[in-house]
Formats: sequence, structure tokens, C-alpha cells
Amino acid sequence: MTRRYRKTHRAVTEDLSALRRYQQVVVGRPGLLHTLRFECALFAGIMPGMLGLALRALLWPGLFGSCGRKVVFGSGMVLRHPHRIHLGDRVALGEGIVLDARHELEERVITIASDTIIAHAAALQAKGARIEIGPGCGIGPQSLLLATEGSDITLGPDVLLAPRVAVLGGGNYHIDRLDLPIRLQGVREGEPVVLEGDNWIGTGAVILGGVRIGRGAIVAAGAVVTRTVPPRAIVGGVPARIIGERQPAEPAEV
Repeated sequence: MTRRYRKTHRAVTEDLSALRRYQQVVVGRPGLLHTLRFECALFAGIMPGMLGLALRALLWPGLFGSCGRKVVFGSGMVLRHPHRIHLGDRVALGEGIVLDARHELEERVITIASDTIIAHAAALQAKGARIEIGPGCGIGPQSLLLATEGSDITLGPDVLLAPRVAVLGGGNYHIDRLDLPIRLQGVREGEPVVLEGDNWIGTGAVILGGVRIGRGAIVAAGAVVTRTVPPRAIVGGVPARIIGERQPAEPAEV
């Protein structure tokens, strides 16, 4: 299997200059000009208040692969390989979020479509895979979208994630050998995760690799979803099972 990203520990400890290691892990590009531009923009990243918002609106769009109109950047954001990240119009990015788009082969790694909001301390980490978020989505505080080694994550339009939701594409290690530490056995290439759209995922729910959640389905708080969910189903529990189904509303009486 072709590795799509460089493991962080290896990248930060290999026999290169400190500058080159920083460029590989954080900036994502060689060249002093790219690094200086990135560093200058970072100063605006920690500035609070209206002045910080204004400076980020001025300096940050050029860091990304593409950036739409009226994007709001919160303070304290962490960026990795921002040129692989593409933002639509009116995207709102909260304080302290992580956008990590490390990939050795792809230039379009994280895509966030228009009118999506990502709340504070959420993390989108694409380590050798892609994350695509459709229009009108809401990602709750401290939620995690982790796509690893080809296990892409796709959210359709109007998906709502409550706080502390975890969507995990891949990341399972090989465990066959007993003579080698698990961390050295490599990660299995898993299956993608797809939320088709108009989904509501409750607080603390976990969605595992290979799961497809049908359009209009709901996942209850604390559920662990290990298999595909039909459209408009309501699931809950560990592991999640169907506990209900959304029905069309009765016409209002006149």
C-alpha cells in the first residue's frame, strides 16, 4: 500500500534540519517564502477581538487552496498543510479548531462547503485520506472527524453534529504479529464513512469506519454506530440499533 502521509513522529525526528521538518509537518510546502508567509499569518491567528478577526480576514484566505467570500476565522486555530484545504462562501470557523490536511499525494484534502459552521475546539484531521463537508452543515464543539489512510469521510448537506461526536474513518492497526509493537505494524486501510445528508448526530455519538448513514437518519446521544443506517431511521445504543423511524408529519387541520 502506498503511504499517503508521513507519520508525525517519524517526520519530526528524522535526520533533517529543524526548518525542513517544520515545513513537512506544518506548512506542507518547501521553500522559505511559503514558510515566511505562513508565519506572518500565524501572528494574526492569536490576536483576539475585532482586530484579530479583521487581520485574519485579510491575511488568511491566501493560505488556503481556495477560499470563498465572507469566511470567518476564529482565534487560536491550528492549521496543517492549509494549501490542501478548500473553503466555500460564508464558512464560520470557531476558536481553537484544528484543520489538519496532511497528505503526500492529494492537493484537495479537506473541503468545507458554503454556509457551514464549525464550533470551537472541533478537529478535522485527514491523515492520508479526504474529508468533504457539504453545504449548510454544523459541527459541534469538541467534535472529531478523523480520516486515515484512504478511509475518506463525506458529510452531505445539512448534517448536524452535536458536541463531542467522533467520526472515525480508518485508524485501526494491524495486530497479527506478537514480536512487533502494535504501533510499528501499520494501519489497515479501512472503508469510507458517508453521512448522506439531513442527519442529526447526538452528543457523544461515535461513527466507525465503513458506516453509511442514510439521508434523514438520526443517531441518538452516546450511540456507537458500527453498521449502515437506513434513510430516516433513528438509532441508539451500543452498538447502535434501530429504535424508531421518522414519519411524514400529518397535514395540519384547517
